[in-house]
Amino acid sequence: MPLGALLRLPLALARAALATLRGRLGALCWSLSPLSLSLSLPGWKRVSESRRQEREWDEPSPTPTSVNYHFTRQCNYKCGFCFHTAKTSFVLPLEEAKRGLEMLKEAGMEKINFSGGEPFLQDRGEFVGQLVKFCKQDLKLPSVSIVSNGSLIRERWFKKYGEYLDILAISCDSFDESVNVLIGRGQGKKNHVENLHKLRQWCREYAVAFKINSVINRFNVEEDMNEQIKALNPVRWKVFQCLLIDGENTGENALREAEKFVISDEDFEQFLDRHKDVSCLVPESNQKMRDSYLILDEYMRFLNCRNGRKEPSKSILDVGVEAAIKFSGFDENMFLKRGGKYVWSKADMKLDW
Repeated sequence: MPLGALLRLPLALARAALATLRGRLGALCWSLSPLSLSLSLPGWKRVSESRRQEREWDEPSPTPTSVNYHFTRQCNYKCGFCFHTAKTSFVLPLEEAKRGLEMLKEAGMEKINFSGGEPFLQDRGEFVGQLVKFCKQDLKLPSVSIVSNGSLIRERWFKKYGEYLDILAISCDSFDESVNVLIGRGQGKKNHVENLHKLRQWCREYAVAFKINSVINRFNVEEDMNEQIKALNPVRWKVFQCLLIDGENTGENALREAEKFVISDEDFEQFLDRHKDVSCLVPESNQKMRDSYLILDEYMRFLNCRNGRKEPSKSILDVGVEAAIKFSGFDENMFLKRGGKYVWSKADMKLDW
């Protein structure tokens, strides 16, 4: 063998070995991508993300049976664990919001839940009232609901819009007013718990199903709420485990620091066990919450929470429901498994008002 060729042999072997190694590393990187792991080699992250999006696009679109529309991020409370914070003050014009809701109905929506922020802040409840009436009277949706902290709701709202509302869910994390103040639900002389009972009575008078939402966290995890919940007798008591969302209540650019509110899975299970005799209790752990909700933000973009942060799709107003929902991260099976579909029309509840 010529001397030049002999000298080039080790270099060729080294290149071949390097190529083999890179190929194996590439295969390993791709195999780990479903676990949201990646190796930071040039170009690989971009290719992996592109392939992930191609796979999502090829999959059939889920049906938006139940949608949570957070049309505002503004709120008059400052709950320390809030995972949909006031990062913008934007609210769609009423007619644009109605257009999007009509698109969702055509795509298969049966239930709409209006949330925030605090939905009764916008135009003193007129905005959400108009949307509630439109969804029930014009779109004829089986179920229309609202989640509110209850502090701004007045009886005149029930007189005007109560007939169109199926469910009113009030957020109440404690029946100890000092704990509510610690959490961030305090409003000076106003008493959150006293207001809860007043709202319960209005729901009876105006034939609106009453629901309670509670976030279980470090400040209320030891509380016994059995007696109070049974006395209020809601149709559902939704009990959430405190959840961290990057960019909302933890991490860089977050408006809250919710780490001090977090509880373990074991703590959450102990709370549930202590309240196991409450028949209307509906528990939701972090695992169930992350990808079993269809969440629309103030721009009518679906928010994908699978990676622990809210990654928006394009607005349904721009690309349509079918295109936007493909990137929602929504797990239809988990939605059904957590009991997301239930008797949600007040006409079918047969309640003793």
